[in-house]
Parts: sequence; structure tokens; C-alpha cells
Amino acid sequence: MKKDSYVYILTNYEETTFYVGVTSNLEKRVYEHKNKIIEGFSSKYNLNKLVYFEQSSSIVSAIAREKQLKNWRRDWKINLIKELNPDFADLSKDWFGVENWKDAETSSA
Repeated sequence: MKKDSYVYILTNYEETTFYVGVTSNLEKRVYEHKNKIIEGFSSKYNLNKLVYFEQSSSIVSAIAREKQLKNWRRDWKINLIKELNPDFADLSKDWFGVENWKDAETSSA
């Protein structure tokens, strides 16, 4: 049985930095980013706003797409996001019972 995989793009609430990742469990991975469970680039730059994702039928194709997107220029990524999410809304905002992760982030600091 093949498992779906996802390529995703996160940004911060200022939309100054992008993170491109790949996972077989998008909801779990976004939760980890939002809660800074795994230290690294995304936690350092508060990249916890899911603005784009693609579903793929195999991890191999998802990884290939991730590598492609990581090599894209910033404006190309912005245009890709705007095609499906013109307002840069957090696509995961209703997933975890927190309406605004930016507010939750500042209230816990």
C-alpha cells in the first residue's frame, strides 16, 4: 500500500522567510513546527504558518518536488503560493483548536 506524501511551504507571520519541507503526515508535521518540537531552521525563524502544500502519491516524487522548490527563487515561490492561496492564509488554522498561532506564540513568550 502506497502512502500519500506532501510537499509544503511554511512562512512566518511577517512572510519574510520560507521553509520547504516534505512529510508523509502533514498534520503531525505542521503541529511539530507550530509547537517547535524539532529544533532547527523553522523554529529559529518562527516558520509555523502553512501557506502551501501539494499531495503526492509517493515519497520519491515528493522529495523530488521538494528539491525542485528549494532551488526556486523567492518570487517563484510567492507566485506558486498565490495561485492557490492569494491571501497567504494559514491553511492549518483550524486544525489544532488555536485560531491565531501568532497570538498564541506571543502570549506564551
